[in-house]
Amino acid sequence: MKAPADALAELARRLEKTWSQVVTGAAWATDIRLGSSGLTGQRLAEVWDQVHPVRTAWLHWAESSGPGVDLEWRDARLHRSEQPLPSVLRVADIDTAARLLQDGWPARLAQGRSRATRLADDFPHHPDPAGILRATRELSDVNFDLVVRAARWFADPHPAGLTARQVPVEGMGTKWLGHHGGVVRRLAGPASLDLEPGRPSRVHLTYLDPTHLDSGGRRHDVATMGDVDVVAYQPRLVLISENRDTAQQFPRVPGGIAIEGDGNGPGAIPSLGWVRACPDVVYWGDMDAKGLEILASFRAAGLPVRSMFMDMTAYRRWQRFGVDHNHNDTPLGPRPARAIDLEPGERELYEALCSPEWPGHRRIEQERIPLDVAGQALDVRD
Repeated sequence: MKAPADALAELARRLEKTWSQVVTGAAWATDIRLGSSGLTGQRLAEVWDQVHPVRTAWLHWAESSGPGVDLEWRDARLHRSEQPLPSVLRVADIDTAARLLQDGWPARLAQGRSRATRLADDFPHHPDPAGILRATRELSDVNFDLVVRAARWFADPHPAGLTARQVPVEGMGTKWLGHHGGVVRRLAGPASLDLEPGRPSRVHLTYLDPTHLDSGGRRHDVATMGDVDVVAYQPRLVLISENRDTAQQFPRVPGGIAIEGDGNGPGAIPSLGWVRACPDVVYWGDMDAKGLEILASFRAAGLPVRSMFMDMTAYRRWQRFGVDHNHNDTPLGPRPARAIDLEPGERELYEALCSPEWPGHRRIEQERIPLDVAGQALDVRD
């Protein structure tokens, strides 16, 4: 039989699941069954020592629960007597549920109703106002107002040919639409916001070939998407480095080019023709779960990269440099291991770093490994 705390936990789950539908007009489901229906006769006698204190707790709880709460009881036979047991908890409405739970729910419902009214005024025929409320739940009132005004601008006739940074909505920062464009599009209705592409993606690179450098060739360059796709020489080896300093300072490598990654994934790099034509592409990132997932994402993008210093052998060699916190001092913890494309040694390290039982450091940053050691390890494949 559920105790009051169990029933309130179920009420919290129900409120979390349905609040946005209720404030936009759906009915509130009230009954929470307490699991006493099967307790009678011999079964009740067997568990009476556990049931009795729970029943007492319900009696005290019901006295202090306030209006809008109805606790239904049922009589259950125990030996030769009838014992009343709590059967169903009925909560009259969503506001009563919020009052019982507290934890910020009364204010959250008030905000939800205010926002639902705004959506009904500006987008009276939107098919999913509840979904918009959920999608904007964590937004401040200022950002919610911006979402509605931006969606109104896109829903109404507006000039074509603008980039996201040029949309003339008051109060909108230049990068705001990049973060909130999804919910704006969802509210405005069109399949696309019909914006012009922003600045083209760029890939920064460093030439490593001694002959090129000694002849006076430039050391650093940039490849811009949509521009002419050429570099000073067709590389025999491309090193993609998660750390920019490592790419820029990497030792000389015959026929080599180092590319600066952005720490998130392949980006525009697989679209570069000279990278795709290179016979040997190496990815070198941090020895952590995210670094190994980025490595796999390059492979998923069709670039057959090999890794450097990203397996269990390398981890054991350099584990003295390990850390357990992010740059903002939040701890690095376990995470669910994904089914990604990794070589056996990489997979061993990945699953270890994801495991809750892993006793070692969760990350070894690549820049902790000396560049002269990395240069010696990076053999160009013929």
